[in-house]
Amino acid sequence: MSILRWLGLAVGTGVLLHAFARFRGGRSRRMDFALATLFGAGLVTVSAYPDSVNALRDMLMLEHAQWSRLIAVLIASNLLLWLVLLATRAGGAVRAEQFDRLVRALGLAEFRRAHPGLSLPPVVVVLPAFDEAENVGAVIGAMPAQVCGRSLAALVVDDGSDDPTADVAARAGALVVRAPVRRGGGAALRLGFDIALAHGAEIVVTMDADGQHLPGEIESLVRPVAEGRVDFAIGSRILGRHERDDRLRWVGIHVFNALIRLLTPVRVTDCSNGFRALRASELSRVLLRQDQFHTAELLIDAARKGIRLGDVPVTVKRRASGTSKKGRDLRYGLSFARTVLKTWWRD
Repeated sequence: MSILRWLGLAVGTGVLLHAFARFRGGRSRRMDFALATLFGAGLVTVSAYPDSVNALRDMLMLEHAQWSRLIAVLIASNLLLWLVLLATRAGGAVRAEQFDRLVRALGLAEFRRAHPGLSLPPVVVVLPAFDEAENVGAVIGAMPAQVCGRSLAALVVDDGSDDPTADVAARAGALVVRAPVRRGGGAALRLGFDIALAHGAEIVVTMDADGQHLPGEIESLVRPVAEGRVDFAIGSRILGRHERDDRLRWVGIHVFNALIRLLTPVRVTDCSNGFRALRASELSRVLLRQDQFHTAELLIDAARKGIRLGDVPVTVKRRASGTSKKGRDLRYGLSFARTVLKTWWRD
């Protein structure tokens, strides 16, 4: 028997023993154990009995020529690698969801310790913020005390800022929670939603903390939800007004609007606007997983769940100061497109 076959036997046996020892000790999952066992057993079988590959070669309808068995083994190995990749990605998704729940639970617990027995008013404005100390104070200061006859509170979710965003927001009168780990605007919003739902909010408004959205327009955004005409009111700069500062991004909004209209039964005019009002009872039905690019995910999932949507004209200004956290246009566009397709495709 050749050295290569002896080496295959040794490696295959080692993989089998290692996989069994890890599974026996509770250090690996059943899927990991099954894949490792399949790989090790296959390597041992092929090394000890090369003719066993003939059946695989015949199944693949390869000619009985030189290297045909090697080609069959390579094809089978590629299939196994794909199985390993899919299993790894599935396990990573599960762990990511568990981590997300843990971080949100920690943030919610910290908020409850800071505000014991708090009951939030009917309308809660959630503002995810990262390094917005220069802007968030003015945004909170312009927040109305009531909209549509309902009391309002502002909740700033500080996504691990390096500047005094949390302190500035608190001094301006907002409720503040600091996310335990910086993960992005979508993750910060999920924490804000958890707090709003757990403390009695009826309508949740989302808006940016950088001064692009006008607090004075919250009432017009909340009104169709409060009156029962829609459950999800989406602010639209297309129907309203905007200060255009990037022609490529402006074109991208129209392209992605068309894509979402194609993929979902709902007509939208501004798919990337984070200025929105949602009925809290319907918000709990929406599945949110994106740490970034949450605008498209929320819109598409709500449309698929049959939640009533409607557009409301709003104003979108340039940032009051600082730079955008969204990234460069091309990278932002590709990531936005990926989010649209992933959200549309998932169950």
